[in-house]
Amino acid sequence: MAIQISTPSPLPFPPHVSLALQSNHIYGGDVASLPSFRRRHRSLGLYCQLSEHLTTSQIASPSRTRRIDKSLLSVSETCLESELWAATRLRVRTFYDFKEHTFGIEDHKRYLSEREFEALKERVAGKRKGFRRVACINATLPMSLVLGLSADLCASCKFSHNGEDRVVVGTLDLNQCLSLSDEIIGKKPEGIGADIARAYISNVCVAEELHRNGLGYELIAESKRVAENWGISDLYVHVAVNNEPAKNLYVKTGFTLESDEPAWQARFMDRPRRLLLWTGLPITYEFCKCDYLTGRGSADC
Repeated sequence: MAIQISTPSPLPFPPHVSLALQSNHIYGGDVASLPSFRRRHRSLGLYCQLSEHLTTSQIASPSRTRRIDKSLLSVSETCLESELWAATRLRVRTFYDFKEHTFGIEDHKRYLSEREFEALKERVAGKRKGFRRVACINATLPMSLVLGLSADLCASCKFSHNGEDRVVVGTLDLNQCLSLSDEIIGKKPEGIGADIARAYISNVCVAEELHRNGLGYELIAESKRVAENWGISDLYVHVAVNNEPAKNLYVKTGFTLESDEPAWQARFMDRPRRLLLWTGLPITYEFCKCDYLTGRGSADC
């Protein structure tokens, strides 16, 4: 007789994130947006639990840190489905501690990954309401280099492009929108056109094996470059108040505190209290009517 493995029924998720990524230690705007996420997640305890470690390039212990050749590192935006899948696998791998010997655990990992993969593809393709653009920005290394560090990371997060096998070792999303669901809303800029000139960073993570290699800084730098090309003037990121490594990362990359979440709201959302950090970017074009209508700048306006 065949044994059927049951998985939890799909749950609704906000436009910028799926259930798989509602963790209190994620750097960016995807930090626990569903009010009852923790309560919902407890029903999945048979398979895994939220990881307690902070996913930042600043906190690995020296004995677990491996230095990499930065000349082989590539950090860029992608729409390639195989790379989006690899990024999804890294997020699920990073944000959960799985009970590896549990029956059906690989099916559960794939279930979580597939849900976020479909949501990520929709966001990047511009099919999610409320988002003008979403970019998935990844840090990747040749598989030959990573294989000596972690065979599991290679197996989980590899992809092929132009005949080369590479591994996603860091990832984040850049979201051009007014706000992220259930998160503190940025105040800048004000008035017409704010949905064009405002963006949020979310879903930032770095493979644990490669912490302390500055990959977080590389990802933030590339997200700023892409945001400037979009005409973004005000860039935001959410961070848990008790996540000191992530706060240090953002402060060192130019972010400052704009507002914080009321304690009552954090209790209601069943999550650590959030801080909203802001940084200004150079304005590369003058806002005009066509910007508001199209979401893109034009030198001919």
